[in-house]
Amino acid sequence: MPRRTLVLLALLAGACTRSGSPGSSSALPPALDAITDADLRRDLFALASDTMRGREAGTVDELRAAAWVAEWAREAGLEPAGDDGTYLQFWPMRRTQVAPSSTVAIGGTTLPMPDEAVLLTPVDARVDAPAIWVGQGRESDLAGVDVRGKVVAAILSPPDGAPPVGRELTPRRYAMLAARQRAAFLTARGALAVVLVSDSVADTQFRNIAAGWGRGTYELATPSVPAPSTTAPVAAPPPATPRAPVIWVRAAMLDRLRAPRIGAPGARVVASVTTFRSVVSSANVVARVRGTDARLRDEHVLFSAHHDGLGTRFVWSGDSIWNGADDNATTSVALLAIGRALVKAPPRRSALFVWHGAEEVGLLGSRWYVAHSTVPKASIVAVLNGDMIGRNAPDTAALLGVQPPNRTSSALAAMALEANARVGKFVIDTSWDRASHPESFFTRSDHYPYVREGIPAVYFSTLLHAEYHTPLEEASRIDIPKLARMARWIYATGWAAANADARPTFER
Repeated sequence: MPRRTLVLLALLAGACTRSGSPGSSSALPPALDAITDADLRRDLFALASDTMRGREAGTVDELRAAAWVAEWAREAGLEPAGDDGTYLQFWPMRRTQVAPSSTVAIGGTTLPMPDEAVLLTPVDARVDAPAIWVGQGRESDLAGVDVRGKVVAAILSPPDGAPPVGRELTPRRYAMLAARQRAAFLTARGALAVVLVSDSVADTQFRNIAAGWGRGTYELATPSVPAPSTTAPVAAPPPATPRAPVIWVRAAMLDRLRAPRIGAPGARVVASVTTFRSVVSSANVVARVRGTDARLRDEHVLFSAHHDGLGTRFVWSGDSIWNGADDNATTSVALLAIGRALVKAPPRRSALFVWHGAEEVGLLGSRWYVAHSTVPKASIVAVLNGDMIGRNAPDTAALLGVQPPNRTSSALAAMALEANARVGKFVIDTSWDRASHPESFFTRSDHYPYVREGIPAVYFSTLLHAEYHTPLEEASRIDIPKLARMARWIYATGWAAANADARPTFER
C-alpha cells in the first residue's frame, strides 16, 4: 500500500477516537458474540438454496425471498418498519422486452436470440440493408466514411481509457464497456443500426451477458397521472425519436460482416424487432431496532443489502440456478445477524434495516426507498451498505467511500476504519475506491441512490471472484468465518455511528 494511503487511513482513523466518550468508536460494541458462524451458515444456506430459484427481480421467487427475510427479521426481534405497519414495501417496475417473434439474420442466416444475437437495449426496429464495415468503429476508422442513415458493423476492441484485462478489468466488464462505448459512438454519428462483433475476449463473455441483456430493461413504474377534470382536448406529446438498434453478435459472424476495406459493404442485415412492456412487482424489506436515547432515537443508521439475484438461466456446469450466495445473500444474512446483536443491546440512535429488491436490474429498490422512505429521509444519518462479503482471501476486504471523490463523510469513514482496526482486522484494498477504477464499483450498489440524496455512506465488500454472476456462486463456496468477521465489522461501524454525539457530516 502506498505510504500516502497509509497516512490518510491513519489520520481518518484518529479523527473519531475520543476515549471514554459516549460516542467513542474506541469502545467495542457489546453484543459481538450474538453474530455467530452457525446462524450465518444456517441462514445463508436457506436464502441461497435452490428452492429460492435465484431470487430474480420481478418474479415470485424474489417475493418468496423477501417474505423469508421478513419472517426471519421478525424472528430476530426487529420491529416492522415497512408500509402499513408491515415488514414489506411493495413497488412496481416496468419491464421492456424483445418479443419472441423478433428475428435477426446476417448474410441469410437467422441467429437465435439471445444465444447468438442480442440487442443492447430493446427497441422496435426494421432493418434490411448491407452493413458497411467500419473496423473497430473508432474516430480514426471513420475518416472519409459517412455512417449517417446506414447499417454499420464493427469489431469490439479494448474500451477507451481502460487497463488491460486482469485484476482491475474483468473480461465481463471489458465486454460490457466495449459494447456500450462503440454503440454510443456510432449511434451518435447517425448510424441507422449497429452490429457489434465480439473479439476474442468479449466472445468468452457473450452467453452470460446476453442472457442478462436478453431479459430486457427495467425502470421504476410511477402511478399513472390522474385524468384531467376538464373535457378540453389534451395535446399529444411529440413522437419520440426512434432509437437505432444495436445488435451484438458472436465472433463467428466476423468473416461475413468484415469487408475488404473500411466503408465497403459486407453481409446484408435483416432484422424485425418488436418490444412489449409489462409491469411487475418487487419488494423491499424494512425493519428497525429502536434507539435508547430520547434525543437521538428518531435518527436512523441504515444497514443496507439487496436480497434479489439473477434467477434461473442457461445450464452452466450442470446447473441452471444462479443462487447468488455471495451476491448478495451474504450481506442479507449478515444484516439479520447484526439485527440480533442490536436487539440484544440497542444503541442510542435507531437502527434501520433495508433489504432492497431489484438491485441487479438498476438499483431500483434503493431508488424507490429513497423516494418513498418509511421514515423521514432527513432522519437517516448514515448508510452502511454491503454487497458480496464472503469470498476471496481470508484477511482482505474493501471499503469504498473512504477516499475522494467517493468519500461522503470523513467522520463516517473514520468510524469504519477504526472499527476495522479493532474488530475486522482486514487488510483493506483501497484500489477499488478510486474514481478511475474501470469497474466503477462505488456507483454500482444500493448505497449510491442515498449518496445522491446527500446521505453519508460507506460500502463494504470482499470484491469480485471467478464465480461472480454464474450458477457456481453457491453457499458451499462462502468463507463463513470471513463472513462473520465482515458482519462484526459492519456492526461495529454502525454501533459507532449510532452512538456518536453528532451525526456524520455529508461533505461531497
